[in-house]
Amino acid sequence: MPLTLAQPAAGAEDTETVAPAVDLVLGASACCLACVFTNPLEVVKTRLQLQGELQAPGTYTRHYRGLVASVAVVAREDGLCGLQKGLAAGLLYQGLMNSVRFYCYSLAGQAGLTQHPGGTVVAGAVAGALGAFVGSPAYLSILGAMETIWRQQGLAGLWRGVGGAVPRVMLGSAAQLATFASSKAWVQEKQWFPEDSWLVALAGGMISSVAVVAIMTPFDVVSTRLYNQPVDGAGKGQLYRGLADCLVKIWRQEGPQAFYKGLGLSYLRLGPHNILSMFFWDEFRKVARRSQHQGT
Repeated sequence: MPLTLAQPAAGAEDTETVAPAVDLVLGASACCLACVFTNPLEVVKTRLQLQGELQAPGTYTRHYRGLVASVAVVAREDGLCGLQKGLAAGLLYQGLMNSVRFYCYSLAGQAGLTQHPGGTVVAGAVAGALGAFVGSPAYLSILGAMETIWRQQGLAGLWRGVGGAVPRVMLGSAAQLATFASSKAWVQEKQWFPEDSWLVALAGGMISSVAVVAIMTPFDVVSTRLYNQPVDGAGKGQLYRGLADCLVKIWRQEGPQAFYKGLGLSYLRLGPHNILSMFFWDEFRKVARRSQHQGT
């Protein structure tokens, strides 16, 4: 099944018909709505990725083993509400990061960048990097660390771990937006569903979710480690000096398989989130375009 990133049909055309300011609201709303459904999986995934940090396999007790068992452990220890722990912070992060991301991507579409071969990849990557940088302080609120870091490290401390977040979101955004555009075009070309059917966006989101998870999971592990590591009085990480150091230490001490730690949970969290985000975004944009046409 070819996913030709040069095809602009499903992505560039839509971007041109929705104003960037409108896409800012629609993109943020779509991702926040998806977050409500997928936050329990994010809670479990984060705990699984932090399990056995910098310890060789087999040398630590595994409290979390797979999706069902991990959900049961969290529910038993924290109650059912524990599965929605950090939802408010997650909504803040999703809203802030994705408003910037979709706004920038829409601007690129308006400028015609996404109509060129590889344009959706470049636009998605740049938009993702900017969104990750702006949303970094909000990510700390998910971890419950924003207030403490603000008091101890000041404004600069709010961007602790951004070195791991930017590459993660940059690559994930490029994969998501590019493959969603080309997947939609491919599904429409096959004419399995009516051209304007919601099933087209759903199928496109399912296809793009595979690429997103494969690319993002290693950086997701690294980003989780960088944000969660203890810091000294100067605000410097005590376990990792940065992205490269984290990559090397995980490789040497835990093995390359550690980069895909929690892969099943990563897909069960990132996959549905990607599918729902792209589906809601596409449907919201249809409504916005119809409203624009009725207004004229």
